[in-house]
Amino acid sequence: MKLLINIILLTVIIAFSTVNAQDFQGVATYKTHRNFDIKMDSTKMNDAKQKQIMEMMKKQFQKTYILTFDKKESLYQQEEELDKPQVGSGFQMSLGSSGSDVFYKNIKDKRYVDQKETMGKRFLIKDSISPIEWKLESDTKHIGEYMCFKATYTKQVPKMNFNFSSNSNNDEEKDEAEAPEMIERTVTAWYTPQIPVSNGPAKYQGLPGLILEIHDGKLTVICSKIVINPEEKNEIEAPSKGKEVSQTEYDDIMEKKSKEMLERYAPSRGAKDGTIHITVGG
Repeated sequence: MKLLINIILLTVIIAFSTVNAQDFQGVATYKTHRNFDIKMDSTKMNDAKQKQIMEMMKKQFQKTYILTFDKKESLYQQEEELDKPQVGSGFQMSLGSSGSDVFYKNIKDKRYVDQKETMGKRFLIKDSISPIEWKLESDTKHIGEYMCFKATYTKQVPKMNFNFSSNSNNDEEKDEAEAPEMIERTVTAWYTPQIPVSNGPAKYQGLPGLILEIHDGKLTVICSKIVINPEEKNEIEAPSKGKEVSQTEYDDIMEKKSKEMLERYAPSRGAKDGTIHITVGG
């Protein structure tokens, strides 16, 4: 472990001369993708329809994000693209957030501002950055031209299980009263001390180098391109539009909206559309 720390420190010292410039800025492109489990049981839904649903779901979670960062701040925003196609024939629901979302981090002041447009409403989530208890590992690998080191941490997360079934409301009151099932998840990050900024995509941060790759359950985020000190500098400013809430308040709102959406799209009693179980994360 001492050897690992010494290697990281040496790399940081070598790279520090580049980052120490007053006008230092970097732009990193990340590709995200999320796996999911879908179990379908239907007497009417043929194989072609099931395949269509799975392909549509897959495309919903394939996105490209741009991280613009300097020594203290960053902006993380989805790259502009055409709207993702929706699944048709009775299974049309928007998954994920709008491309207008902007995530601002100030790693010096330990705070973030997350502008989200969800279900037709815009929110401005302001809260403090929670420290991550990373464990530095000895594994290394190259991502592009950058030498990266491995780091991990574990967390407890609720298991998300969406059940679109005509029988799903049999024990509705009981299910609402029960706490969600919690599972332990190990998050793996690969960071490079060659870019010694304690930052990364989305909320990931806190390592002695820029995070270039994340594996968080079924979510994968991989950096595909980095430009250091681009010719045209971009402004890094916190977003300011939307209803201001804390992270806890936003999570509560989304939990309520999710339950309403599940009730809306769940087949009615006696329907013959079949059952679709979707598990995301875990």
